[in-house]
Amino acid sequence: MAIVNKENSHKILANKDYPILYVYNINNKLTVSTDILDVDKILFLLPNFDATSLGDASFKKDYNLKYAYYGGAMANGIASSDMVIALGKCGCMGSYGSGGVRLSVIAEEIDKIKSNLTNNEPYMINMLCNRNVEAEMELAKLLVEKDVPAVEASAYITPSEPLVYYRVNGIYKDANGTIVTPHKVIAKVSREEVLTKFAMPPQDEILSSLVNKGLITLQEAELAKLIPMADDITVEADSGGHTDGRPLVSMLPALIALKDKIMAQYNYQKEVRIGAAGGIGTGLSALAAFDMGAAYVVTGSVNQACVEAGTSDYVKQCLEETAMADVAMAPCADMFEDGAKVEVIRKRTMYAQNASKLYELYKKYPSFEAIPEADRTKVEKRILKKSFNEVWEMTKEYFMTINPNQITKAESNPKLKMALVFRWYLGNSSRWAVNGDADRKMDMQIWCGQAMGAFNLWVKGTPLEKRENRCVADVATLIMNSAAIEYMKNLISKLGV
Repeated sequence: MAIVNKENSHKILANKDYPILYVYNINNKLTVSTDILDVDKILFLLPNFDATSLGDASFKKDYNLKYAYYGGAMANGIASSDMVIALGKCGCMGSYGSGGVRLSVIAEEIDKIKSNLTNNEPYMINMLCNRNVEAEMELAKLLVEKDVPAVEASAYITPSEPLVYYRVNGIYKDANGTIVTPHKVIAKVSREEVLTKFAMPPQDEILSSLVNKGLITLQEAELAKLIPMADDITVEADSGGHTDGRPLVSMLPALIALKDKIMAQYNYQKEVRIGAAGGIGTGLSALAAFDMGAAYVVTGSVNQACVEAGTSDYVKQCLEETAMADVAMAPCADMFEDGAKVEVIRKRTMYAQNASKLYELYKKYPSFEAIPEADRTKVEKRILKKSFNEVWEMTKEYFMTINPNQITKAESNPKLKMALVFRWYLGNSSRWAVNGDADRKMDMQIWCGQAMGAFNLWVKGTPLEKRENRCVADVATLIMNSAAIEYMKNLISKLGV
């Protein structure tokens, strides 16, 4: 911004190399224009700010982005390959939701994404923390084999060996002495201790283990000690799915300050950047994140109602009608025994209540047989809709293909057996939602944050009010362009215009 007078205005206008907005006093009325109406009446020159100006320039350059924006992963392929392609084509980036998807299908979806995104158009694949380390390593090896340029690491408490393998494999130093990392990592975090681990280099013991297994070279391990575990860290506030429910306005500035403190301890060639996710469903909320120092913004819930989302139309209808108050916290399948929770909608579904009841019974009783008969009957008839033993047989069949040790342990541990059966309900509830199973409408687990309600209120009365008009690229550019407009409105307002 520049304040000009008659003497210097011609000089500034002659040498400008950026778009300008002109603020005039015409007939005692302040007017904003992109055109030169009357040089003598110019009061201010303002930068003609647009959506491409928002966010960190190096972030956009590194990922070949027009906008400092990406669509976060939603498991079970809800963040579909079609969504990733659409975002990549519009100058944003998408993260494919690989969690809960078979490895063979992930391979096919990667091939589809790569064949549709050309000219270095960006994309990511999600790596969701997996208690089955062998399965997670298979995914990491696939991503290396397919030359996937970046992953979004979600739900990690600490970087795992498979994630470190992906990060470090292929690292080298070029002729200029610059460390080149072919595999970028964007880590989602919501806690200080987790951010610290991703802002630091990979752990020595993990690097040594990978070297001993022949998965990385000694040279790669040594270079890995000179880089942070993540290129970028997304601070995830109150969001759909896994969340700690923390407010972005408190968490983002605090974690940016913590990152700066950690950066001062290391002599990295590049600084870790911090982005913001959770609650971003309008242009103003995106602008607030940028104004607090976010290098980029991430959306999730608002994309789930888009036409490209890999979920049922029934779920999209539910999301289209969701208000900010229509969400609740409920136990999750993958960390059920730990009491971890996800944010879901509570309208049109009883999932939150049912899952909470199952967790309450799990915590209170040592086995299913120890539960009072009335509660057992309710669980079997109204929640599982099958007998406990029927579900156990299906659970055994499932785990025998991926982790037979779990069955062995559960056969001698009634409480673990109960947990696995209850997890059958929690795990299938999200698939019932994706598939749109009509007889399981009241059991659907639909991940959603309050951003969805804010977005619905924001677009009410516009074409985007209807789900059939919601294309993920339109949602992204609307949020970013609106953020830029709000920035200019705020700036002009501060000048008294």
